[in-house]
Amino acid sequence: MKFTIKKELLLDALVKVSKAISTKNLIPVLGGIKFELKKKKLTLTASDNDITIQSVIISDKEEDFKIENEGSIIIQGKYILDIVRKLPDKYINIEVIDELKILIYTDNSEFNLNGISESEYPSINLEESKKKIDLSAGTLKSIVNQTAFATSTEESKPVLTGINFNIAGNILECNSTDSYRLARKIVKLTKESEENYNIVIPSHNLVEFTKIIGEDDEIIELHIFNNKILFKKENLKFESRLINGTYPNTSNLLPDDSMLIVNTNLNEFYNVIDRVSILTSDKEKNIVTLETKDNTLILKSSSVEIGRVEEKMNINKNNDENIKISFSAKYMMEALKSFSTETVDLHFVGEIKPILIKSSEDDSLTQLVLPIRTY
Repeated sequence: MKFTIKKELLLDALVKVSKAISTKNLIPVLGGIKFELKKKKLTLTASDNDITIQSVIISDKEEDFKIENEGSIIIQGKYILDIVRKLPDKYINIEVIDELKILIYTDNSEFNLNGISESEYPSINLEESKKKIDLSAGTLKSIVNQTAFATSTEESKPVLTGINFNIAGNILECNSTDSYRLARKIVKLTKESEENYNIVIPSHNLVEFTKIIGEDDEIIELHIFNNKILFKKENLKFESRLINGTYPNTSNLLPDDSMLIVNTNLNEFYNVIDRVSILTSDKEKNIVTLETKDNTLILKSSSVEIGRVEEKMNINKNNDENIKISFSAKYMMEALKSFSTETVDLHFVGEIKPILIKSSEDDSLTQLVLPIRTY
């Protein structure tokens, strides 16, 4: 194997695939990146058995990428990424000599690395489904940004560590919950799905994928299988395992009606909670108490060791009812951060019932925060 490539082309592909390299992997070969050079293209593949990422560089411009000899080898991921990142040259030459010796050189630098035979690498088949679903990169990023934070971090409930993708017809409903809050995003697909799907994708894997795609209108293809999902965007493929298990029915958590709806400026409400939560301590779960009196919202918190704080702000209500309710400041602030609108509506059902957060400007997103009893 021997080729010359523009540094920025190789570095971009390496940065993407290296997200699938785990330092904790018990299989040494999975710490490597598979370089496969044939038919005028270089394919880079990395996997940790949980996710697999593949990036293809096509040799369509000789000034960017020149191939002399085809071949394949596994190169230790950490070292090749560091070398390419730190070399100052515009072009990098990579050559395999004596089958397992890798020479990486430029005009003034030369690195020799030990490679691993491709025969030791697990067989990876990034197959595509005939029944794909299309989403724009920007839409997928919005889904993940608005739901991933509400997933559970407790491995004792594996199904709650993922985001539930429920596809029926042309509607994609995404849910995430850790049992104390719920995030729901509903997206209308450009065309109807041939099949209905109800799958759970590990939240961490989706977050990693959105880090390597741009916020644009480029289409991402979703190829769904029994135990895995493949995302394809141009010359990039990202495969993730699916979480086994039945996702809980979250629809019954959403109240049908409310006794009171409070409309408030999102940024002002967020900042008030942020200030009021200064005097809460972790062991008290950042508890903040909210109370309405006429068109005034009062937020307060107190700690025996630290002190107390109270802030007021003006609001609009849909009726003369009042409410007093306590909740986690952290959970409320994370829910508010998922909205990009100017105002939000807080739907109250009762003092021990969930608080629903919505926006009249964007009905595709719903957040739910459970109250905390303070007595």
